[in-house]
Amino acid sequence: MMKEEGKEGESCSSSSSSSPSLYTLKPIGFCNEDILFCIDVDLESQIEMKIPNPNGRAVTRMDAIKQAILLFINAKLAINPDHRFGFAALGQYASMNRRDFSNNVESAFSVLKAFTASASFGQADLTQLFRIAAHEAKKSRAQNRILRVILIYCRSSLRPHYQWSANQKLFTLDVIYLHDKPSPENCPQKVYDALVDALEHVSEEEGYILESGQGLSRVLFRQMCLLLAHPQQRCVQEDIDFPKSLIKKAPTVDSTLSEDSVLIISQ
Repeated sequence: MMKEEGKEGESCSSSSSSSPSLYTLKPIGFCNEDILFCIDVDLESQIEMKIPNPNGRAVTRMDAIKQAILLFINAKLAINPDHRFGFAALGQYASMNRRDFSNNVESAFSVLKAFTASASFGQADLTQLFRIAAHEAKKSRAQNRILRVILIYCRSSLRPHYQWSANQKLFTLDVIYLHDKPSPENCPQKVYDALVDALEHVSEEEGYILESGQGLSRVLFRQMCLLLAHPQQRCVQEDIDFPKSLIKKAPTVDSTLSEDSVLIISQ
């Protein structure tokens, strides 16, 4: 009689044994990342955020995006200095702003400084972005690395489109979607749904999609920090339970106090 091979987390001893099962977790390796930021350069990226900077100057989405990316790069390199970064712009189509990936922060700052949003491009075609990513992903794999694309999209009324084979998944796609409130001219829900479809269609590992219509820089920074999670080590997005809410809790009243007692709460 053939014995059934023991499964992970189960004991390989016979069923008559009373010894407890020993759970073992196999170690999982990970690869260094090449991360391609693709920034929407449509005029909607120039919409002002709600809160200006300390000197009173208006902050646009593009300003906040650049700050958030620099925050991400510095934090990511603090975790592992071997990660590398590249940049692309999304007009009607995507194009790379720098052909090589680098972990040099000053170089990243210089590239980001050159990004501007000066024209309306209409509906975005993501096909070229996916072609660029697939090409770069093959080069990354040859160096035992993986490629991730972080797309930052800002158009509230125009759904992106693409043509891509569903069985060609060579990279991971994350998306941050900054949008206006729904209106007769805007359809952010339909745009969001199209971005979800694109992510699920092309992403190799678990991809995250985060959105905000609040116009607050701090929300964008928080979302960018969530993307620090390595694609080969992250949980599914539905299981994310951080950052925790910092809601002020009401003080508990001692049940031993009489009705005539006065509770004083220091400020």
